[in-house]
Amino acid sequence: AASTIQCNRISIKRRRRHEHKEEVSTYCIKMITRNIFLLLGITSTGSAFVTPRVSQKNPNCRLYSSAPSDTADTDFSTTVSDDLERSKSDLLNYCQNPAADNGIILGKIREVEELGEQFGIGQGSSFSGLLNGEWELVYAPEDKTRSSPFFWAFRKAFPDQSDQIFGITDAIPDPLKVIGPAFQSIDISGSSLVSRVKVATLGGAATSIMTTRATISTDNADLDELKVRVDTTKPEESTVLKKLGPIGEAIASNAPPFPSGEALEKVASGSSTVLMKTTFCDGSMRISCYNNNLDKKFVWKRTSFRGSSDI
Repeated sequence: AASTIQCNRISIKRRRRHEHKEEVSTYCIKMITRNIFLLLGITSTGSAFVTPRVSQKNPNCRLYSSAPSDTADTDFSTTVSDDLERSKSDLLNYCQNPAADNGIILGKIREVEELGEQFGIGQGSSFSGLLNGEWELVYAPEDKTRSSPFFWAFRKAFPDQSDQIFGITDAIPDPLKVIGPAFQSIDISGSSLVSRVKVATLGGAATSIMTTRATISTDNADLDELKVRVDTTKPEESTVLKKLGPIGEAIASNAPPFPSGEALEKVASGSSTVLMKTTFCDGSMRISCYNNNLDKKFVWKRTSFRGSSDI
C-alpha cells in the first residue's frame, strides 16, 4: 500500500511539472508573438498602427497610423494654400508702396515662386490655360512702358543704344509725363497678346493708349514660355484727336498702325520676337519677364478671364 501511495505522488509531481512546462511554453510563445507584432508595428487585431504604450499618466498620447490619412492631406493642402496666399498678398501690398525697394520686392517674388514650384502651383503656365485673360500691371522693375513686348524687341534691335534712348524719355518728370495704368490681354488659342499702356503728357492735357499687338506661339518653347512676335504699335484713344471732333475721329479710325515688327526686322533679323517667361501664374497673379531677364520681373494681377481688353 505504501508503495502504491508513493507511486501516485511521483505521478502527480510529474504531471504538475509537465503542466508547468506547458504553461511556461504557452506564455513564452505569447510573449514572443507579441514582441514580433510590436516590432512589425501590428496589433493583435491586425491594424496597421505604431502602438506606443498609452499610460494612465498621459491619456492624450495618440496613435499614429502608417496608412494614408485624408484629414492629414487636407490639413497639409490648407497649410500650403494659406502660405502661398499669404505670400501673394504680402507681395501685392508691398507693390502698392511707391517707395518700395526693388530688392525687397524681388525677394518677395522669389518667395511666391518657390512656394509655387515646391507644391506644383502656378506652373506650366503656357499650357495650363491660366495665362488667358486680362491682366493689370502692379509692379514694374523700371518704367511701366517696359511691360510692353515692343520695348524688349527694341532692345534686341538696338542693344547698344536702347538704354540711352529710354533714359531720355524716362527722365521726363511728372506731371509732364505720367505712365499707367498698363494692361495685357492674352489669348493663347487665338495666338494673340495685346499690350496697352496709358501715357499722359502736358499735365494730363494729352493722353493716349500705346497699344502693341503681337502674335504668340508655344512652338519649341518650354512649359512656362511664350514666343511673342511684335506686329504693330499704335497710339489709340488720343484725347488730342478727340478734341478735333469728327475729323479727329476719322483720322484715328483710318490711320493704320505702325508696322513696328517689320521695321525692327529690317534693323536686325529676329529682333521682333521676344521670349516671355512666366515663372508663376494662377487664378489671380502672374509673374513674367522677357528674354530671361530674371532680375527684371513684372507682377500682374488678373482682372478677368476674358480675352479682350478695354481701358
